[in-house]
Amino acid sequence: MPMIIIFALVGGAAQFVDGSLGMGFGVTSATLLTLLGYSAVAASAGTHAAKMGTTLVSGLAHWREGNVEWRPLIALAAPGTVGAFTGAVILTNVSMDGARIWMAGILLVLGISIILRFAFGKTLIPQMKVRTRNLWPIGLFGGFVDATGGGGWGPVATPSMMTVTMHEPKKVVGTVNAAEFAVAVAASMGFIVGAKESQVPWSAVIGLIIGGLIVAPFAARFAGRTPVHSLGTLVGGMVIISNFAVIFKLMGVPGAVGGVICAIVAVVAMALAWRVHRMDVKPGEAPKVKASVAA
Repeated sequence: MPMIIIFALVGGAAQFVDGSLGMGFGVTSATLLTLLGYSAVAASAGTHAAKMGTTLVSGLAHWREGNVEWRPLIALAAPGTVGAFTGAVILTNVSMDGARIWMAGILLVLGISIILRFAFGKTLIPQMKVRTRNLWPIGLFGGFVDATGGGGWGPVATPSMMTVTMHEPKKVVGTVNAAEFAVAVAASMGFIVGAKESQVPWSAVIGLIIGGLIVAPFAARFAGRTPVHSLGTLVGGMVIISNFAVIFKLMGVPGAVGGVICAIVAVVAMALAWRVHRMDVKPGEAPKVKASVAA
């Protein structure tokens, strides 16, 4: 099977996850390129080149589905471009591995808090209505993490928005996806300015774009139809799994052990999502178990 077809399949799967849950394309794509032997700079640069196409289509699809809030989008995208450009330039000169385990730990806590909120009606971080002007730290940090890690805009921006705002998940997913286009462009410009001899893997970029463009409209429709608490629970599970994987890799945990733990988390998250899907839930309320389930 030609490599471009493999990249297209990966791009389609990554975009379905990213477009429906608000994260996953960058992390999945950059991981694949790294496993194929590309340098960190080449993997991140290639991923962001592909995301310029996929995020544009995904953002438009979410806008057509009514999932985009424009004021929060601008509040996230503007500082996000600054963080992404800066992070891309730094990545071309400095290794960021030392800080990734700390970042992964923070995101892990956010993932747990999201599952507690949407699956059990509990919160670690109080919900509040945040003014759009106060969203800039999320955008700045998310853009920086995204560029330096090859992916991370979704895992930073999506759980942060879900944790500290009252926006429903599909609005958060759509807004974060639409804002990611500006972040991808800024990161790509940063790599152009800072990169010296790194080569962008164009065959991978083309394949990722083809797969992502085909799947993006369907992913946006999935986000618009998914029940609030089920989607929030799935997002929390994805955040936990992706950051467990980062921590395990940095700590040298055997792949088999890490894979089993991540698989258990995935099963638990899907079971919880199915559980809350069967509950009678009103917007803004904690899930209530049906009598038949409680028994």
